[in-house]
Amino acid sequence: MSRVITFGELMLRLQPYNYERFIQCDHVEFTFGGGEANVAVSLANYGVDAAFVTKLPAHAIGQAAVNSLRRYGVDTSLIVRGGDRVGIYFNEKGASQRGSVCIYDRANSAVQCSSPTDFHWDKIFSGADWFHFTGITPALGENLVEICRQACQAAKARGVKISCDLNYRGKLWTREQARAAMTDLCQYVDVCISNEEDAKDVFGIEAEATDIYGGSLNHDGYKSVAKQLADKFGFEKVAITLRESHSAFDNGWSAMLYDAASGEYCFSKKYNLHIIDRVGGGDSFGGGLIYSLLAGKTTQQAVEFAVAASALKHSIEGDYNMVTVAEVEKLAGGDGSGRIQR
Repeated sequence: MSRVITFGELMLRLQPYNYERFIQCDHVEFTFGGGEANVAVSLANYGVDAAFVTKLPAHAIGQAAVNSLRRYGVDTSLIVRGGDRVGIYFNEKGASQRGSVCIYDRANSAVQCSSPTDFHWDKIFSGADWFHFTGITPALGENLVEICRQACQAAKARGVKISCDLNYRGKLWTREQARAAMTDLCQYVDVCISNEEDAKDVFGIEAEATDIYGGSLNHDGYKSVAKQLADKFGFEKVAITLRESHSAFDNGWSAMLYDAASGEYCFSKKYNLHIIDRVGGGDSFGGGLIYSLLAGKTTQQAVEFAVAASALKHSIEGDYNMVTVAEVEKLAGGDGSGRIQR
């Protein structure tokens, strides 16, 4: 069985019930989520030996965060305990033409205040095959940039494959800060995951003749983006998710996977989604892609599996994608009827 290590911040997610706005709600839902943790849950549900690394307080809320991963089979034995705060994000779900709103309260969280000496990467990567992180984690501070750098260096020294989802978050750092840090970190990355905005925001690489708000996507433009990214950093593969936003509820969802060695560009089928919860949609794609590549799927099979996995996540409340390989393969194989199973 392959072993995957993911590293990042696990946060408390507070959300008004149904589609209430922050200013009208008087009670909230309490769950957990975070980019790399979401990937670990996906992989564990697929039967992969997935471990999540972070730092969390030793108090009851920190333990609840750990337990939220354990229930899905994620290895939490490498989580460092300490610090005072669990990062929080408040999520207001959008509806119709009203977009979702995310407000962070993560300053001085345990992982944001962590130091490079908290993580012993040679031990962490013992027996590992794959390492995954996102651009959200180094955005938390210069100390996290250095921790990610040390993690990548240790993984590379052990021959561990490295994937990174660029995941630019303008509320956490500037484009200039992101470009400086990610240009450094991406030199270690083998598989890059991006979307229609991240490549532009972080590296200034933009698809031509594309309107993500009007729903017009130019496939040739994304081929160019993927090749430019691969040429710049030596990525083995570049995946780009393609979201056509018609409303908060209705999106077109597809992706492209570029294999640099063969020069092959593979586009998935497009799913017309009616969204229950879109948070974690990109992470579920990342989890599906990592699983597919570890399983030896072809470029086309890999992107089809990853997109189908992510399409299913959009039907599930919360950050975590709770689906099986069989369910993903059923959808990827063409059965998107949604008929009841008896």
